[in-house]
Amino acid sequence: MSLLHLGALYSLVLIPKAKPLTLLWAYFCFLLTALGVTAGAHRLWSHRSYKAKLPLRIFLAVANSMAFQNDIFEWSRDHRVHHKYSETDADPHNARRGFFFSHIGWLFVRKHRDVIEKGRKLDVTDLLADPVVRIQRKYYKISVVLMCFVVPTLVPWYIWGESLWNSYFLASILRYTISLNVTWLVNSAAHMYGNRPYDKHISPRQNPLVTLGAIGEGFHNYHHTFPFDYSASEFGLNFNPTTWFIDFMCWLGLATDRKRATKPMIKARKARTGDGSA
Repeated sequence: MSLLHLGALYSLVLIPKAKPLTLLWAYFCFLLTALGVTAGAHRLWSHRSYKAKLPLRIFLAVANSMAFQNDIFEWSRDHRVHHKYSETDADPHNARRGFFFSHIGWLFVRKHRDVIEKGRKLDVTDLLADPVVRIQRKYYKISVVLMCFVVPTLVPWYIWGESLWNSYFLASILRYTISLNVTWLVNSAAHMYGNRPYDKHISPRQNPLVTLGAIGEGFHNYHHTFPFDYSASEFGLNFNPTTWFIDFMCWLGLATDRKRATKPMIKARKARTGDGSA
């Protein structure tokens, strides 16, 4: 992991030397990577906050392999444990163990036995019933090699003549490192810094900076209060590219049944448990 971050730092030196199309391609890959997590593993498979037809599920599974953050099944199972047992030893990235642990440290140690035991008790039959999830899990390693590293590297080299060196470090290493860290900030910063207008009794916070980096995932106090809401925010389309994407998929007919917390429900919850900040 430290070598990955060193590679990302080195990539910054290459930015002025790269072709503009390569930088645009790297950002495009970042967006695909993010959607594979936010619209895919998170809002679709972990929370079932909307329904997706087969072509969209395949697209999100491919994008999720580009993210290389564990396969959909494992990501979603661990995330369900995180919500059910948040800030306890059964939480895979328990924020009470500090910023470093919740951000990246949890990946360097064995899972706490409570994470494993509680995870086994969760109902994940819906995940195993989805052939897209099963196929991605079966071929996860090869799909990661192709989507996270090979494809992002080869496209700039083959289509517009970028050097393989620049392509690899910018579209693969730098993009991958940034995408990892913005996801981890949801686990760390969004559990420590910000206000709690919906439930002051839980750790997750509203964090605008995380929202910007994680394309809409920083409204975290809201999300933990209303985890079934497909927008993961009270504010709909505002600062929420993942919601834009899901709504566009609905317009195309590829997504349906978006779940939403009602305004009276939100207002009543704010009055009952919020910190009065909004």
